[in-house]
Amino acid sequence: MSLDLTTPSRVSFGLFEADLKSGELWKAGYRVKLQGQPFKILTILLENAGEVVSREELQRRVWGPDVIVDFEHSLGGAIKKIREALGDSAENPRFVETLARRGFRFIAPVRPAEEPVRSLSKPGPDAVATPAIPDPSAENLATTPVSPPVELTPTAPRKKRVYVIAVVCFGVGVLLTTTIIRFWNPQPVEVLPRISQITEDGLVYSPEDPSIETLPASVTDGARIFTSSIQDGRVVLAQVSTSTGEFRILQLPSEIGAPEINDISPDGSKLLVRSHLAAASVQPLWIVPVDGGSASRVPNILVQDATWMADGKKILYASGNQLAVISLEDGKSIPFATVPGRAFWLRWSPDGKLLRFTLINPIDHTSSLWEISSDQHVAHQILKNWSVPANECCGTWTSDGRYFVFQTTKDMHTDLWKLNGSSISNPLQVTNGPFSYEAPAPGRQGEQIFFVGHQARSNLEQYDANRKEFVPLQNFLSDASRVSFSRDRQWVAWTGQAGHLWRAHANGSDKISLTPESMFVFLATWSPDGSRLALMAREPGAAWKIYVVRADGSGLECLTPQDRNVGDPSFSPDGKSIVFGQVTDLMGQETAHRSLDILDLATNRTTDIPGSQGFFSPRWSPDGRFIAALTLDQQKVMLFDSATRAWSTLAASSAADPVWSEDSKALYVHSYMAGTEPIYRVSVPDGRMEEVASLKNLPVGTTGQYFFSGIAPNNVLLVRTEISSNNLFTMDLDSQRVQTRSK
Repeated sequence: MSLDLTTPSRVSFGLFEADLKSGELWKAGYRVKLQGQPFKILTILLENAGEVVSREELQRRVWGPDVIVDFEHSLGGAIKKIREALGDSAENPRFVETLARRGFRFIAPVRPAEEPVRSLSKPGPDAVATPAIPDPSAENLATTPVSPPVELTPTAPRKKRVYVIAVVCFGVGVLLTTTIIRFWNPQPVEVLPRISQITEDGLVYSPEDPSIETLPASVTDGARIFTSSIQDGRVVLAQVSTSTGEFRILQLPSEIGAPEINDISPDGSKLLVRSHLAAASVQPLWIVPVDGGSASRVPNILVQDATWMADGKKILYASGNQLAVISLEDGKSIPFATVPGRAFWLRWSPDGKLLRFTLINPIDHTSSLWEISSDQHVAHQILKNWSVPANECCGTWTSDGRYFVFQTTKDMHTDLWKLNGSSISNPLQVTNGPFSYEAPAPGRQGEQIFFVGHQARSNLEQYDANRKEFVPLQNFLSDASRVSFSRDRQWVAWTGQAGHLWRAHANGSDKISLTPESMFVFLATWSPDGSRLALMAREPGAAWKIYVVRADGSGLECLTPQDRNVGDPSFSPDGKSIVFGQVTDLMGQETAHRSLDILDLATNRTTDIPGSQGFFSPRWSPDGRFIAALTLDQQKVMLFDSATRAWSTLAASSAADPVWSEDSKALYVHSYMAGTEPIYRVSVPDGRMEEVASLKNLPVGTTGQYFFSGIAPNNVLLVRTEISSNNLFTMDLDSQRVQTRSK
């Protein structure tokens, strides 16, 4: 998102602050040398943070159309100087990303700076890093009411000008007085925390969306950190040395696929682990020795999360909206509490008196923090209305109980915040980019915490059948997530990374946005005549619903006002009806009827498709003969024949994101649970499966994961690839305590 130019001209990113008006760059209070031309380019990138700035635009704004220079050499040198000043690199950018043959993009979060950084010395063009001297009156002036600015014009009354001069003089006097007082009296200052990076390989597993309820934790026994990791495209369990960052994979029974750590025992010898491979809302719970090897299943229970009790002999677990305690000695469970939703990330305070956890609501897609005292067993939400909609998650106590650290996401960026002990007010931010920081875990002593730093880059790629490989798109669709072409192939619609829906001619011209800024669109499909699109979308804090919008962006209308999650709309061949289904409730356990429905657009009446109970993700074939769908466990592809009104199994394979071929003779599906995640072409109606592409068709080491985005004309496959780098970091919150600055 572009920087709002109505905000102050000073902006911050990570430890840096830039004064766009004076041309000064600071890092943690120190002046950083950056010459005029590179700073102009940095300013343009900051003003357009998150967006691609073309080379042509930079040439026009920095050099002008009439200046003759070796442009490519000059631009390359300026970008190099920017990276040197920021400690950045082209190979693994944290701030400035190069997009081949397109331009550059500033990828770190940019925010208006709250306080100015000032120096008593006048900066010169060759200034070197110099400690900044804080404005001693900044704190007082920031809290003092300021009179509205007075606009001075040549005809302004004289008395108004005298008033302004008086105000200025008074302000100077206050400034000098405050400076003297604060110079002689020690003042508290907040010391920035020291963040240390533990791993460098970027292999820690960190799922993108907590709403799918995949929340793997990292835990430590002091010398090692145990975490989920990525190896050859698979999620495995690993131990990491806290001193060297060295990885070692722990061997687990085959029954534990995609392992997710929930907790470590009080003595640091055993892990609580769940499998997260199958699409089920609750899973078996396993106890795994920290050195790997034999694992034992906790009997009689299926859980979505669990944590050890203080004695190490019992386990508190969550199943649905119930919390219970199971004894490992006799296998008996005792109810603990009923909570208003599905609880995750269960964490006891060190004294065992207070349980805090995350509640994820699958209907409104919010996550919030709750607590239960050990003696009352009644749940209460904390930080209520702190963010709207609620988006707090994954809190943990430091081992001494002094702080409670949690994560929250704002503007698609996640940072860590802290509360003082059992307090439920006045959270303080403890990280501020440039990565997304998440999944905090306590050290074994004091106020040390471990956490994951997440950074990702992604691109839309198309499959080149001749070269048998995926090739990055370098056009207007390069940032698209899901793509849909009209039947005549003249128009294309796509969703971007922020969930906005766009439409353009197939050549990229006449591009417009079709949905409000607040709406998040998952996918869109065209009507047969190309006049409308059906959307699966939602507003913040609301369920997924079905909408229609005209191709010119007018007439946005919600077709399913009910408060339940529905999705995957697909037009009938005549454009008079839409088939849709329930959202696959990977973990939400909604109680609504779970079948496929057909909505008559003229009457707004909905009817069930016979025999579709337990199916979702419907797709109407272009010729109208079939409707394809998936089973809720995503292990079968089903086919409904409109002539016989009967269902049959088209393919027995893990499947996601089905897309019909242009001629209705085949269905493309992504077998995402298979080892190489192949995309199959399934012949209809005989079900013959042919592998078209897979992870093997991507350059080795260039991607961590991908998903099927759609097909372009002539049945060309489109996939969204992601290169993510997730590493472990550590911080001692004690370094954030207020210290004293004196004369």
